[in-house]
Amino acid sequence: MMLHPELLRATRPARRTLLAATALLAAVTATHLAQAVLLAFALSALARGATADLPALLAAVLAAVAARALLTRRQRTLAARAGATVRTALRDALLRRLGDLGPLRGTGDRAGAVRATLVDGVEGVDAYVSRYLPQALVTCAAPPLLLAAVAAVEPRALLALAPALLLALFAPRWWDRLLARRGQEHWGTYEALSADYLEALQGMPALRAAGAVARTRARLEDRSARLHRATVAKLRVSLVDTGITDLAVQGGTVAAALVACASAASGRTTATGTYLVLLLASECFRPVRDLSREWHAGYLGVSAADGLAELRTARPAVPDTGTVAADRPGAPRIRFEDVRFTYPDTARPAVDGVTFTADAGRTTAIVGPSGAGKSTLLALLLRQWDPDGGRVTLDGVDHTAHTLESLRRGVAVVSQDTYLFHATIADNLRLARPGATDDELRRAARAAGIHDEIAALPDGYATRVGERGTTLSGGQRQRLALARALLADAPVLVLDEATSAVDERREAQIVRALLRAARGRTCLVVAHRLASVRDADRIVVLDGGRVDAIGTHATLTAQSGVYARLVAAGHTQEEAA
Repeated sequence: MMLHPELLRATRPARRTLLAATALLAAVTATHLAQAVLLAFALSALARGATADLPALLAAVLAAVAARALLTRRQRTLAARAGATVRTALRDALLRRLGDLGPLRGTGDRAGAVRATLVDGVEGVDAYVSRYLPQALVTCAAPPLLLAAVAAVEPRALLALAPALLLALFAPRWWDRLLARRGQEHWGTYEALSADYLEALQGMPALRAAGAVARTRARLEDRSARLHRATVAKLRVSLVDTGITDLAVQGGTVAAALVACASAASGRTTATGTYLVLLLASECFRPVRDLSREWHAGYLGVSAADGLAELRTARPAVPDTGTVAADRPGAPRIRFEDVRFTYPDTARPAVDGVTFTADAGRTTAIVGPSGAGKSTLLALLLRQWDPDGGRVTLDGVDHTAHTLESLRRGVAVVSQDTYLFHATIADNLRLARPGATDDELRRAARAAGIHDEIAALPDGYATRVGERGTTLSGGQRQRLALARALLADAPVLVLDEATSAVDERREAQIVRALLRAARGRTCLVVAHRLASVRDADRIVVLDGGRVDAIGTHATLTAQSGVYARLVAAGHTQEEAA
C-alpha cells in the first residue's frame, strides 16, 4: 500500500467522515463474511438432507444481502462527501497559496501545468481519499481475522492462505519505487501537454498570424506521443503488479480448496467445516481484490501528490510578516528611499539608488526609456518583490511592516495587460467593490470614458464580455479596467501604461477625467506617451535604473536631456502618425 504524506495531510478536513465511511465499509465486509458462513451452513444442511433449516438460512442470506445494499449506499454517500470536502479544501488552500505567491515565475510555473494540478490532480486525490484509503484500512484488518477463523476450522489451510496473502499484499511493493518513478514521469508529461495546449489556445490568433499553426500542431503531436509512451510505461509496471496480485489470489484460493477437499476426504473436517474453509478462503482475498481495484482508481492522486506538495509549500517572493494595517483613512505619502533591486538570475540592477516622494493626494508620473525601471518600482511598491537595499514607506512607515492583504487592498492597479472575466460588464466592475450601486458603476465608467459605449450595447451593463474580454477592443478593455480601479476607491491609484491601447486624442480626455476623479488619492502614473503625464503634479525621470531628474513638464523640458529626448521622440511619433 502506498500512503503518500501529502495525501494523508489532505484528509484532515474530512477525517471524521472518512472514519465513518471506513466503519461502514468494514460493516459491508462483515456482511460478506456473514453471507459466507450462512451459505456454508445451508450447503452443509443440503448435503446432509436436512432441508428443514434451509428456509431460515436462505432468508438470513437475503437479509445479509439487503443489509449490504443499504450499508454500501450509505458508505458511498459518506465517502463521496468526504472526497468532496477534501477536494474543496485542497483547492481552496492551493488557490490561497497562489494568491500569496503572486505572479507566476519561472518555466515550472506555466499556467497550464498549474491548471492540471488544480483540476485533474485534485480530482485524483478525491478518488484516492474517498475510495482507496478506506479500503486500505479494511484490508489491513479483515484478512488476519479471516485467517484466524479459517485456522479455527482447519489449521492446515493456513499453509496455503497465509503465503498467498503475504504475496498478494507485499510482492507488489517490490515495484513501488519503479511505479512511483513512472507515475512522476507520466504526470510531468501530462502537465507539459496541458500547458502547451492551453498556451496554444490562448495564443491561436498570434499563431495564425505568424503561420505557425502547423508547427504548433506538430509540437503538440510530439507531446501527445510522449504522454502515450509514459502512460504505456506506467501501465506495464502496473500490469505486473496486478498480475502478481491475481496470481497470488487465484493460487491461494485453489490451494485452500485442495486443502479443504483433502481434509474432507480424510475425515478431519465435517461438511460444514469444509464449506466454511472454501467460502472463507475466498473472502480472505476479497479485500485484496477490492484494494487493487481502488488503487488503480486513485493512482492519479499519487502521481500528482508531489506537484501538489510543491505548490502548497512554494515560498512567496516576499514573506507576509507585517502586522500593521495599511488601510487607514486618507491618501498616504509614498517615499522611495535609496531603493536598489536586481532581479534573480540577472547581473544588472533594475533600479539602483532611486529616491523620490509621491505626495499624498497628488499625481506623480514616472517616465523614462524602456528598461529604465519604471514597472519595477511599482512591483516593489506592491511587494511583488522586496528591495535589495533601501526602503519604501507609506506615511513614514516601512511598507514591509504592513500586512500584504491590507497593503494591496489599499492600492488599485491598472496595467497595460488588463484581464476581464467571462461575465457581465457589471460583474467585472463589481470585482473591485461587490456592493457598488448601479449609479456608482456609471460614475466610474464615465470617469474612464467608457459609459457611453456601454450604454450603446444591447444589454448595457448586463452585456457579457466573453473570456478575457474578447468581445471588446483593447481600448475598451483598458477603460473598463480603469473604471474598475476607480470603483475600488483605494487611497492609492497606480496606472501602468493604463491608456496604451487608447488613441492619443481620447487618451488626453481620459487622463483629464481620471485626474479629476482621482483627486484626494495618491496617484502613480507610468507612461511612455508623455501627453498623458504633462499635467502631473510631479514627474520623475528614470534612466538606467537611476533618477535622472524630478520636476514639472516645463522645468524638465529645459533641465533634463533624457526628458527632452522623450518629448522629441513623442513629437516624431505624432508627426509620423
